[in-house]
Amino acid sequence: MWIGTLYALAAGLMWGLVFVGPLLLPDYPATLQTVGRYLAFGLIALPLAWADRRALALLTRADWIEALKLAAIGNLLYYLFLASAIQRAGGPLPTMIIGTLPVVIAVCANLRNGARDGRLPWRRLALPLLFIAAGIACVNQAEFAALRADAAADVGRYALGALLAVGAVACWTWYPLRNADWLRAHPERSPRAWATAQGVATLPLALTGYGLLWGGMALGEAEFSMPFGPRPAFFIGLMFAIGLFASWLGTLCWNQASQRLPTALVGQLIVFETLSAFAYAFILRGQWPVLLILAGIALLVAGVIAALRVKPQSPPEVAGAGQRPAPDDPPAP
Repeated sequence: MWIGTLYALAAGLMWGLVFVGPLLLPDYPATLQTVGRYLAFGLIALPLAWADRRALALLTRADWIEALKLAAIGNLLYYLFLASAIQRAGGPLPTMIIGTLPVVIAVCANLRNGARDGRLPWRRLALPLLFIAAGIACVNQAEFAALRADAAADVGRYALGALLAVGAVACWTWYPLRNADWLRAHPERSPRAWATAQGVATLPLALTGYGLLWGGMALGEAEFSMPFGPRPAFFIGLMFAIGLFASWLGTLCWNQASQRLPTALVGQLIVFETLSAFAYAFILRGQWPVLLILAGIALLVAGVIAALRVKPQSPPEVAGAGQRPAPDDPPAP
């Protein structure tokens, strides 16, 4: 139990790094950070693809097209929205919005896959959703008060950042639902090889995006120095660090935790990612969060944990026909 919890904590600490990049590179376009991160991850995935080459050879053309879609929306578009949101609204509010993902995914799965996986009772979800909404409101109020106190602050930019964070949530709500559809339709395939296939599919997309961005900046005579910006060594090192630790090692630690802990518990430990992202954001700010933000964080954590404790009811067509397999663990970005 303790080893599994430590693995989940390690995964959360590394996943929290994805919120740090935009704060450490405020002068770098979010598009460049996105293609840079996933170019690094795609290169890291190549040796993994060699290890899984036999399983990858079994994938059809349709499978690879699906992997490309998942990589484009769940990786590139998601992180483009997230990085853009953090650069515009700062760290706390986008982190808070992203922290609702486990519950948003559960609600969408309830609407979309209830007949297949069982439905969550809406009445029992009402209180957790109220906690989460109150938590977001607390953080938003505190950040907005800080904006009003700063004469140079741009409220419109902050609002756009919040909207972009909602876009990131939409991308990473679509991704696990679509990914689960493929895994359920191909129970004989290796989940590890499927994850590797998505990593490999990310590489050509990131390369293409990098080339288009570089060409567009050259044609527009942008002052930004391509290909690696004004701090090339720091940029390259940070992209590979996020690609290695957040995209690969964090997932490995999460899988280790999932093997050791009950499903009901491991789903709740996703909050380590949100707490880590908050900690990194305020460390970079060099200040402690105000009480209203601490209250918002507490409400978010309470809401997510309460929601993940709600058990799905058996689908009508299989009720009484034996115990239903446990639903998939809620994923983390």
